[in-house]
This record gives sequence, C-alpha cells and structure tokens, in this order.
Amino acid sequence: MTPSARVAAAITILDTIIAGEPAEKTLTNWARSNRYAGSGDRAAVRDHVYDALRCRRSYGALGGADSGRCLMIGAIRSVNGPLEILFSGEGYGADPLTVEEKKFTAPPEMDEAVILDCPDWLVPLLKDSLGNDYNKILSCLQSRAPLFLRVNSRAGSREDALAALAVNGIGAVPHNLSPTAIMVTEFPRRVQNSAAYRDGLVEIQDAASQALVDLLPLENGDRVLDFCAGGGGKSLAMSAQADVEITAYDLDFRRMRDLPARADRANVVIKTLRSTGELAVGSFDFVLCDVPCSGSGSWRRSPDGKWSLNRDSLSELCKSQIEILEAAKYYVSVEGTLAYATCSLLAQENSQQSEKFVMNNPDWELNFEKQFTPLDGGDGFYIALLTRV
Repeated sequence: MTPSARVAAAITILDTIIAGEPAEKTLTNWARSNRYAGSGDRAAVRDHVYDALRCRRSYGALGGADSGRCLMIGAIRSVNGPLEILFSGEGYGADPLTVEEKKFTAPPEMDEAVILDCPDWLVPLLKDSLGNDYNKILSCLQSRAPLFLRVNSRAGSREDALAALAVNGIGAVPHNLSPTAIMVTEFPRRVQNSAAYRDGLVEIQDAASQALVDLLPLENGDRVLDFCAGGGGKSLAMSAQADVEITAYDLDFRRMRDLPARADRANVVIKTLRSTGELAVGSFDFVLCDVPCSGSGSWRRSPDGKWSLNRDSLSELCKSQIEILEAAKYYVSVEGTLAYATCSLLAQENSQQSEKFVMNNPDWELNFEKQFTPLDGGDGFYIALLTRV
C-alpha cells in the first residue's frame, strides 16, 4: 500500500468507529477484508487510527470537522506533513483536497479541552481528580503508551529476560515501577513470536499493573480469589509473587478463555470458575476486585473509550463497582484482605468508592490506597486494601 492508500484506509476505519463501532473490532474486520495489506501496512494503518483517536478533538479542529477524513487532515497538518501528496487521489489513495479543505485554517485560539483532547463534561471531574497534574496527565494521554513486559520470576531474572529478548533483536530496558517490569524500546511487534514469550519468561503487562500487584500483601499458602479476572494478567502476576492458591472468576467466563494456556506457559496452576455458586463464604485470605471501569488510566492504549464514555455509563459503572465489592466481601476470611482496583484516573471510581464502601460497612476499614498515573511511566491505576475492623 502507498502512504496515501494507508491514509485512505484509516479514513474509512475512523468513520466506522465514529459511527459507534469498537476500534479493535473495526480494525480486525478491515484486516480480514483486505488480505492484500501486509503486516507493515496493517501496522501503519493501526497507528494512523489510534493516533487520530487519541487526538480526536485537536485533529478535528485542525481538519475542520469530526470525520475520518478531517481527522487525518488534522493529523498531517499537526506535523506539517505533505497534505497534497497524501491526498493525491492516485491509485487507491485518499481523494484530493477540495478548495474548501485547502483554504481551511484552524481557529487561532482553541479551548483547553480541545487542545488536551478531553470531552467537555469530563474536564471538571478530571481536574478535581488530578489536581495540579491535570494538564501533564492529559498531555501524556495524547501519545502512544510504551509496551511493557513482566518478567516471570519463576522462570528467570530480569537480566535473563533482557538477554533472551536481545537474541530476537528486541530492544528493552528495566523500568523502575516494578522489579519485574521491562520496557520494550525496539521492535515491540516481535515480542509475541520471541522465545522469551513462548517459553513463559515474559508476559505482556503494564508496568503500573505490575506495581499494583507488588503492593498486595500476599503470603505463601494464601488462598486467593481474583474476582474480576478478565484475561488473568493479575492472577499470573500474583502466582509469580508468592506460592498462593489462585481461583479466578469473571462474570463473563469467555474473558478467561486464554487464561489456561497462559498459566501453562507460565508453569502455574490457576483454577477458573464459571459460577459464584462454587465459592464458599469466608474461604479466601485475599480477594482482588479489579472492577470494570472507565479505563481512563489506559486511554493511551484504548482511546476510543474516552469518546464512548458518558455520564450515564460512568454512573452505571460506579453502581456496578460497589455491587461487586459488596458481593466479594463475603468470600474474605475473618482476617483476610479485600483489594479494590481500577485502571481509572477518576476519583468517582477510586477513592470515593473506597470511602463509600467503608461508610456502608462500618465493620470494614481502609488500610491503604495508592493512585498511579501515566506520569509514573505506566497506565493509570488505583488500589485500595480493605480489612475488617
């Protein structure tokens, strides 16, 4: 594909996403329908799409409207790129610029929310949540997140992992957020075909997610319940941290479909459950609730979530989060710990939820909480540890 054809493909995909389709699903469908596109083409188109979604408001302002075409025009204008070459209309390329598009100039002054690519309704919530770091964090969310790996300490050291990755030409360096964290600096797309990954020496996991698990007070012999396990990344990290017996559950069992294979690769045993009916009250020393949330801490990776979130969906998420905590508390042993975690930057989903739970349950107390933000290097995460009084 020519550079212009890649831009044209990105325009089509962006229009579909703007119409309401999930970004990842749309990209997958496009790749399946366009088998002629090589791996380099698919990667370039994906980068165009995700860059445009991260900067949807500012690129739209530079391009003249919130459409796939205008977003790509804005993206190219933002770096003073060769607009008329990329919009040449040749072959399968994007149609040539219209007279109006050539004449269009961005407004001399743009609102702060436009410059920072933030929905208007979220500005006060994020300012209240992030304080003086609001501008820095929102600016950080406009750029691509690094790829982080977690070293499986049961399989080797961080030095072992760096050496193994280097054999496949993958550049990587240690990251200070966690003793197990590695940041990939060169050829990230080679990771999943590398021997280090296939042999279970490394797993893909954000550095802040690893740091969150580092804070969990796990002891050898603990019975652990991962109550919202999803793909099982934190289950795998916990299994490497201590000799614990892990049970994973998710309301949507299909989300855990890859966990058995991942556990085999890591050489650990993780039991998966289809129903809470299989859980006994008070039978776990540690229960982790990594609840469904806005995902605002990971908007660098999933930027379409920033634009699909609204007041009603945030309210429903907050309601669900408290319901999950209330359900999970019954599985915690008398002297056990209940952990509440999100990948959110919003206080409404984080500290306010911990406070609400303690207020509604005076026999519980908050022992510890911490907020990670992209300024720490990884995604935004929140963790709270709760115990009975």
